[in-house]
Amino acid sequence: MSSISLDLASPRPTRASELVAGPTHSRPAPRRWSEALPWPSIPRQVVAFVAKPVVDKALALLACVPGAWFAYGCFKAGLMNIPRALFFAEMALFVLSMLIRRNPVRVSADPSYWAVAFAATYYGFAMPSLLRGGVVIAPLMACNVLAVMGVWVAIFARLSLGRNIGLVPAQRKIVTSGAYRYVRHPIYTAHFLCSLGFALSCYSLVNFLAIGLGCGLWVVKTFMEESFLSRDPQYAAYMKKNRWRWFPGLA
Repeated sequence: MSSISLDLASPRPTRASELVAGPTHSRPAPRRWSEALPWPSIPRQVVAFVAKPVVDKALALLACVPGAWFAYGCFKAGLMNIPRALFFAEMALFVLSMLIRRNPVRVSADPSYWAVAFAATYYGFAMPSLLRGGVVIAPLMACNVLAVMGVWVAIFARLSLGRNIGLVPAQRKIVTSGAYRYVRHPIYTAHFLCSLGFALSCYSLVNFLAIGLGCGLWVVKTFMEESFLSRDPQYAAYMKKNRWRWFPGLA
């Protein structure tokens, strides 16, 4: 899920070629990350089709189904404590913002970006099936505090992001206020906080590796997104102004 997107005002209709690579005046060379690797790009016709408003909204609706189902499962299970209630609210914001999100003006044509975005977004729904037992290695209160902090940051970030949400790297509209004033990827910060609290509450080697893999996917997605978005001068300037990706003063 793209934590920052850009939306450049365009005085004319955007051509299919620009949906893939963006206007030539904002495309410095060389290309970076996986875009320089020897695998084929997604055909321009496919990217242009995906960027159509009707198709974009339909894909957003499909993308919301797992999250909505997962949130409903948590609600149906009962015991609506504070962390679970906040998670339910955060997931509701995710669904709403996806359904009303802005249309992209540029979408990555690199299949590796799409694959990592899909894996990072939906791995969390499959992760519980990979966990095995574990022991509590921190006070339960500390685990709950981390969970509440993580979900609160996610809600704050989604409210700050508004309609500029996406899953694969795409340019919509730059957001520099709210949570994005402090870090460039606050939604991923929320995932890290929740993952830490979860890991401390059910530690085992298997669980540590399963949770660590999920965090690793978000790290890789961060660098892929920034490699794609920083080809636009406005986002590159934002990166220079805001040095921190996930935690102010740390990383």
